[in-house]
Amino acid sequence: MGIEDIDLGEDFDFEQMLNESFENAENNSVVDGVIVEINSERVLVDVGQKIEGQLNISEITIGGEVKYKVGDTIPVMLMGNRGERPSISHKKVLQKEKFDAFEKAHGENFEDVTIEGKIVSVKQRGGFIIEDADGCEYFMPMAQSYLKTVGAVGKTVKAKVIKVNKAQNSIIVSRKKLIEESKAVKDNKVTEILENKEPVIGTIKKITSYGMFVDLGGIDGLVNYNEISYKGPVNPANYYNEGDTVSVVVLSYDKTKQHLSLSIKAALSNPWEEIKDELEVGDTITVTVSNFESYGAFVDLGNDIEGLLHISEISWNKNLKNPKELLTIGEEINVEVIELNIEQKRLRVSLKNLQEKPFTKFTNDHKVGDIITGKIATLTDFGAFVSIGDVDGLLHNEEASWEPNAKCKALFKKGDEVEVKIIKIDREKENISLSIKEIADSPAKKFQDAYKIGDIVKGTVKDAKDFGIFIKLENNLDGLIRNEDFGPLKADEVKNGDEIEAVVVNIDTKKNRVRLSVRRLEQQQEREVLKSVNDDSSMTLGDIIKDQMK
Repeated sequence: MGIEDIDLGEDFDFEQMLNESFENAENNSVVDGVIVEINSERVLVDVGQKIEGQLNISEITIGGEVKYKVGDTIPVMLMGNRGERPSISHKKVLQKEKFDAFEKAHGENFEDVTIEGKIVSVKQRGGFIIEDADGCEYFMPMAQSYLKTVGAVGKTVKAKVIKVNKAQNSIIVSRKKLIEESKAVKDNKVTEILENKEPVIGTIKKITSYGMFVDLGGIDGLVNYNEISYKGPVNPANYYNEGDTVSVVVLSYDKTKQHLSLSIKAALSNPWEEIKDELEVGDTITVTVSNFESYGAFVDLGNDIEGLLHISEISWNKNLKNPKELLTIGEEINVEVIELNIEQKRLRVSLKNLQEKPFTKFTNDHKVGDIITGKIATLTDFGAFVSIGDVDGLLHNEEASWEPNAKCKALFKKGDEVEVKIIKIDREKENISLSIKEIADSPAKKFQDAYKIGDIVKGTVKDAKDFGIFIKLENNLDGLIRNEDFGPLKADEVKNGDEIEAVVVNIDTKKNRVRLSVRRLEQQQEREVLKSVNDDSSMTLGDIIKDQMK
């Protein structure tokens, strides 16, 4: 009878069960039997009794091939009767040979023996049958397994031998005992390390994306990727290889979960403390570009400290989109320290602070009144920003054209090249004002080339305001007649479209304005009349007036 043949109840004593099963055996003697029949399921063996014993075909099958043929003699173990047939087993003979070899190798000193094998079968509520690489079988009771039955078959496990029964050729093992002993050893060793509080040397067993597993002489601990370098989270594969030895400090130990947390950086001197008295805001230092992010670059001070060079601190060029446009990995650069926080381990640096400010350079090279060429960089509702070298100037809508109500959005597109004049530089606010109007002649300037003060002009009424009326002149130019300059005319007597004659009294070419006067026209006409009187002494004033009245 074998272990797998025993029917187990709800409550049982495994050792008692084995004793009772073998007490019922005839004598567990080994005899030679002759194979008399082989079919696909069974083998009949003549053991010298009234009827043949029966074996399952699997007992003489190895690697899918039947090992024996009819007429072959094989050793079998007699284990009593099963019905009329004698109960025999060829496998038990082989197992006894394995058992004898185990006993010969270990004798009475079996309690420190650890075996490793594969679970080949499961007895529900009983335990697991384990077979090692040599074919020796072991029984592991359920209570000694720390395993679930589902999915157990095929698993390779380690267990410790707890009992050897010579009479039954059985070896009982316990995975539970092995685990508990290992846990006790680990707890004691970790406690010793924690009490010592000194760094210990370990060997890197495995590297993952989140950290490294380090072997401390049979105890594995995890170094999280945050605990590798003072730089912060790093990829461990960039720093170490499996098999490397490292010095670590134990951070914590969870006895329940058997989790040991280690730190490499805690075993090193703190570089932040070292620079505390050596570095301050405003210092210029040499660093190496070590990494890129979309928001900037990280720079290495060479002592396990990294600083952030934000993209806004790389260049005065506001159009810089990626640090890779100006920097390369491994490049050495000089930067200025703009923030240093030892407690929070934060360092920020600036590259542009060591470069000449574009606005300063521009104002050193240019002045108000200069005419320069630039490109439309940005269009807005109020105007356009024009790139002039490394700075931008504002071209307001009012300065873009002499056309009334002109908009930059309608006149230009991004990238257009334009010629502009600097009309204002605000050094305090670092603003530059530009103009296109001041380069081109205004309509008033063209008007001035054709007319002078005192000339008489005609135009049609365009618009009436509370302070006067506007009349339309040539070249899309308006002339203003203020209320006090109407003369004999009255504002309420004038309507749009009326033609009016007036005298030019002022031309402002910069503001593109022309002032006109009807009153001055009347006065000018009177002067002309008086002049005529003086030039023709033969005529009397009365004659002249009469002539005018005609």
